[in-house]
Amino acid sequence: MNDWPDRRTGDRSERYGRGSASPQPEGARSMPHIQRRPAQPRTPQRPQVPPQSQGYDDRYQDGGYQDGGYGSTPEPGYDSGYNTGQVYGSGSGGRGGGGRRGGGDGGYVQGRPAPDWRRRIKLGALILVVAVLAVSISTYFWADSKLKREVDLSKVIERPESGDGTNYLIVGSDSREGMSAEEKKRLRTGSAEGKRTDSMMILHDGSNGPTLISLPRDSNVEIPTFVGSESGKKFQGTGRQVKLNAAYAEDGPELLVRTVEFNTGLHIDHYVEIGFGGFAKIVDAIGGVEMDIPKAFKDKKSGADFQAGKQTLNGEQSLAFVRTRYAFAGSDLDRTKNQQKFLAALASQTATPSTILNPFKLYPTMGAGLDTLIVDKDMSLWALGNMFFAMKGVTGGEGTSMNMPISGSVGGNLVWDKAKVKQLVQQLNNDEKVTVKGN
Repeated sequence: MNDWPDRRTGDRSERYGRGSASPQPEGARSMPHIQRRPAQPRTPQRPQVPPQSQGYDDRYQDGGYQDGGYGSTPEPGYDSGYNTGQVYGSGSGGRGGGGRRGGGDGGYVQGRPAPDWRRRIKLGALILVVAVLAVSISTYFWADSKLKREVDLSKVIERPESGDGTNYLIVGSDSREGMSAEEKKRLRTGSAEGKRTDSMMILHDGSNGPTLISLPRDSNVEIPTFVGSESGKKFQGTGRQVKLNAAYAEDGPELLVRTVEFNTGLHIDHYVEIGFGGFAKIVDAIGGVEMDIPKAFKDKKSGADFQAGKQTLNGEQSLAFVRTRYAFAGSDLDRTKNQQKFLAALASQTATPSTILNPFKLYPTMGAGLDTLIVDKDMSLWALGNMFFAMKGVTGGEGTSMNMPISGSVGGNLVWDKAKVKQLVQQLNNDEKVTVKGN
């Protein structure tokens, strides 16, 4: 009978320890007799999960170790290797509060939830929208504060009724306000005091597309009864015939509007004026304007010297281009056509994503224009923006550009064709498609 405990039979080398070369044990020791208890059949049971707060371990029960073997309690940290495949406790009850991976069910218990990317995207989009709105609102108030609302159209008397659509009177003046002596010399503006009009246009913005009508400065018109913009005194009309630009020189924008309305029967809703310096700065701010010049021309008075073909004009060249008239056979009529072409090209090349979405281009452009822009007191930025995009539409195939119809001349002044002007105004007031042809 084998009295050795727990499989300690067989070879002497196993009984006396591995690695011993001697047939006898190294030191005599008395071994206590250990009687092995009969092995009990192990019945698989699902262990009960104790409360987490007690730190319970399923290996200990009733003071003894239930995995078989010795009856004494094993030391803490002992692992029998037996795994039931169950995960005890939640992620929040583990050591350190961190997550751990379970063994039996393949689940993942963690200390904090996974990122909610959908919520983060919505939050980021909301922040972006708020930022864009904040920038847009601040830009609006900044630009609105720079507008010079100096023209009071309420001083204009005996006005015709408003029609459909919106009519803008756009004036390019030879104002030298804010220009240095060097700039006047470089831009060939001269140093004359006061202001005169170099170009006048009516822009109609309606449902049938924009219509741009140039009013030659040498147009023969009648100065009607008017109230002085500064004195408030009423001046009775005498049927006096003058050039159109003389009305502006006599009493400024208010008399010019009064004269245009009296001689056309068209109600002017808004007035917009820009001087030499502002015009050149806008062009330089957007990096120049590309023009296709069909025929070369040169003019000493304006400083124009252009070759035929496509070319990009800077501010100085652009001002020379729109002021030149002595180099053309049609004089002022040819000049107004060039002015229309240039302004439409300027608007088309400015109202682009590369300018509007680029603050390094947008703010200098707006600043250059708004610093010298003079408008009526009722002009809003919204109305000004509509005018700008209507101007762009003239070259986009959506609108029409023309000169005021001319029937002849008297004393060197151009006489308007009254029948055609009446038909043109009727079409504009009714917001119909313009069929009248100008010169």
